[in-house]
Amino acid sequence: MDRAKELLHQVRALRKKARITVAMGVNALQVVTNFEIGRLIVEQEQKGKNRAKYGEQIIKDLAQELSLEFGRGFSKHNLEYMRRFYLEYRHRISENTQKISGQLPIVTNG
Repeated sequence: MDRAKELLHQVRALRKKARITVAMGVNALQVVTNFEIGRLIVEQEQKGKNRAKYGEQIIKDLAQELSLEFGRGFSKHNLEYMRRFYLEYRHRISENTQKISGQLPIVTNG
């Protein structure tokens, strides 16, 4: 292989590796985000007096608002999965570990 072809091969390999790394990072961030959305839903539900009805209404309203703003991915069904995901895995996080939401970038309005 001549030098130009070798360089092209190396650049292509690097680009492919970068794409895979980015995809893995995005997937990890999505998991953390879904966990945190589930946490927020559970915390809000715990403030309600009639938790079953209150929780159902919160998820329904949240799904409607988020779907309007962000589109797909925030159906009532998906939000219920996020809630269950948090409830299932919340106890597996070490008490010494920084709260997951502290690892997310800060987003402000405006």
